[in-house]
Formats: sequence, C-alpha cells, structure tokens
Amino acid sequence: MAEQKSVLALLYDFDKTLCTKDMQEYTFIPRVGMKPEEFWAESNGLAEKRKMDRILAYMYLMLRTADLAGLPIRREDFVALGKDLEFFPGVEDWFTRINKIGAEMNMEVEHYIISSGLREIIEGSKIYQYFREVFACEFLYDANGVARWPKNAVNYTTKTQFLFRINKGVLDISDDQTLNQYTPEDDRPIPFRNMVYIGDGFTDVPCMKLVKVNGGYSIAVYKPGEKQKVEELLLHNRVDFLVPADYRESSELDLLMRDIIRKISLVDSLKRKSKLQMDEIVE
Repeated sequence: MAEQKSVLALLYDFDKTLCTKDMQEYTFIPRVGMKPEEFWAESNGLAEKRKMDRILAYMYLMLRTADLAGLPIRREDFVALGKDLEFFPGVEDWFTRINKIGAEMNMEVEHYIISSGLREIIEGSKIYQYFREVFACEFLYDANGVARWPKNAVNYTTKTQFLFRINKGVLDISDDQTLNQYTPEDDRPIPFRNMVYIGDGFTDVPCMKLVKVNGGYSIAVYKPGEKQKVEELLLHNRVDFLVPADYRESSELDLLMRDIIRKISLVDSLKRKSKLQMDEIVE
C-alpha cells in the first residue's frame, strides 16, 4: 500500500512579496492622475482624520478617485488591471516546480494568498490559476456590476483568521459557525506545522508569528539591497528566515523551500509510523 500523502500549505502575502510593488501602483493610480506617494498619503491621511481602518480607507479612495477621473469601476475593470502586474524573478514558474518537489517527497502542496490587496486584481494576474483560494479585499457590486461597497476587507490582524480556516478546511468566509466549532487537532486537514508563510514586512507579522509559534515556518522576503528593512523580524524572533525575493530555481529561497518540504515530509512520515504502531497495540 502506498504511503499516505501529507498536505503542505504555502501561504503568501501578495504585494511586494510576489509582485514588485503595491498592485494599485502599476496601472490604477496612474490612470486616476496620481503618483503612488500622493495616493497613499491621501489614503493614510483619510484613515487618520476619520479614524478609519487603513484598508477601508484605500478601498474608498479607489472608488472616489476613479469616479472623479471618469473611470469605470465594474468588477471586470478591476480584474483587467491584473494583466499589468510584474512579478519577482521566477514567480511564474515557482508553483509548478514546488508542486513537483512536493510530489517527489510525498507531499501535496496547496498555495494560498492572504492579502490586503484586491482579489479582483489578483484574479486577473498570470498566477491566479495556481492558488486553491485567495483571501483578499473585495468590493460588493450592484446589478450592473458596479462597485458600491467593501465586501471583504483584510487587514494585518484579520489575516490571521484565514490561517485557522486553512487549518480546519473551512474556506467559505461566510461560514463562521463551522470555523468556531471545536475540532480535535488530529482531525484538522492541515496542521500548523505543515504551513509556510511568506511575506515582506511588518503587516505580515501576526501571521508570521502565529505560524512560527505553532510549529510551521515563516519567511521574510526582500528586494535586493533592502535586507535591513526585514532584519528586525528575525532579531525579534518573528520569522525563521530572511531571503531575497528571488523565486528562480536554485535561488536561496528555492533551496530553503526544498529543505523545509523535506523536513515536513519526514516529520509527517514518522508521525504516521508511530500512530500505526500505537493502533496495532490498541487492537
């Protein structure tokens, strides 16, 4: 009988983790006639003045500036913005390669996005097809497909709920009842020790820390020459590793992920063997 496969969940932030900057900066912000620093300064100023969540502030500002610029704000218009995203080296080949490495080590790899960016834009990107689920901000649209209201807003602390959803296999974000029901650890589809979180900075800290303290691995990625921006995360024990945002084969991140998958696979195999022996004794 073939040995049972384990499931590994790779969890990614999106902006400045997979793509090179905030997704709104590629096309949307230039189209409304603003520079990125102007848009984010106005968004943050709005949040501070109105005592708003910063994520809700940027979503509101997107709708307002698009309306003032006469740009359409239908769902398909936001999705179309995804085609302009630029990714770090190797990202587009990463998922297929990691899936293959996992299969060679008897692991089934699932990829998830947990982002404060827009789900619609991610859907329009070249890499959307590789994710089992994308948890991100999203607008509510009227009967004509026009954005009217925030449907989901994901900030740096609400991100953590999605770790538990993945852990328990409750991916429908409208299902709070099942999520909050007691589930024995051994009955959860993906234990935290089988999770790897990849992010770029302090907005990822709650998720990084939660995965790390529960036996998984957290990795901070950085642009070349910007390692100092994430060094504090390692010094304060919030992540396990710091690596350049280079997803190409044989890169530091690629080699590190191979080692992590190998270890998780071995730990799961040993746990299964131990449980099998215990079951034989009980019988």
